[in-house]
Parts: sequence; structure tokens; C-alpha cells
Amino acid sequence: MKMNIKLSDIQLFINQKSIAVAGVSRNDKKFGNAIYKELKLKGYEVFPLNPNLNEYEGVKCYKSVNELPSHVTGIFVCTKPEQTEKIVQETINKGIKHLWLQQGSHNENSIKIATNQGINVVSNNCLFMFLEPVESIHKFHRGIKKFFGNYPK
Repeated sequence: MKMNIKLSDIQLFINQKSIAVAGVSRNDKKFGNAIYKELKLKGYEVFPLNPNLNEYEGVKCYKSVNELPSHVTGIFVCTKPEQTEKIVQETINKGIKHLWLQQGSHNENSIKIATNQGINVVSNNCLFMFLEPVESIHKFHRGIKKFFGNYPK
């Protein structure tokens, strides 16, 4: 399912103040960890989500979307596609309306299920290119996407 992501969809996700990150890991080199840290650095209230961790960086790690506090309104997903479908279903059940599926974490079915339930889904884009101020290689990458017309409008 090819999605036409609009900049307004991305902005809706970024405007959430309480975001869970599914895919934080014991392995500090994992992408979910980098996103968690960046969101925290940018002032978001961030909730780590991993069924195999009790805590992440000294903070309670939630085992499932169902356990998240009710004020969490967005979920960033950086998991294997087979895990993502379960997270999408839990997101729907919890009533969370904003979902960012990092490249490689989703399949067509997870996108279809979420969009059919009215969830604002962002996929095939890197969150680092949109968290202002955008820095380092992400700023360069954003510039390249804009130059070649691949940046969401």
C-alpha cells in the first residue's frame, strides 16, 4: 500500500507531547533508542515500550501499549513487522490516534489496519528529518529529499 504522506500528517504526529517509543532495546545502537533520546532531548514526554525490559535509562519500560498512561497520544514504532501488527492492534484498542511506523518496521497490512481505523499514520519517512531543529546528516538528507521533490508537501 503506497501512502501519500502529507506534511500535515507529519506535523500532527510531531505536535503530540506524550509519545511512546516501541522498539527501545538493551542494544544502545538500535534506532529506537536514538529516537527515544532525541524526543526526550527535544522536550517530549517519552515512554519506552518493550515487552522484554523492565526499565530503560532508569525509566519504567512498558510491556505493551495497553499499559501506557491514558495521556499518551502518539506511538513511534521501530520493531520487526511481525511485532508491529500487534502494536497497531493495541494502538487501536487503546484509542491512540497517531502512529509513526519507521522504515522497515511495517508491512502493508499494518498500515491498512491502522488507516482503516482512522489513525494518522506516517510511514517511509525518518522522524529525525522533521524534529526541529534538524541537525547533522538529517538536515542534509532533508535537503536532498527537497531538492529531488521527495519531501512531503
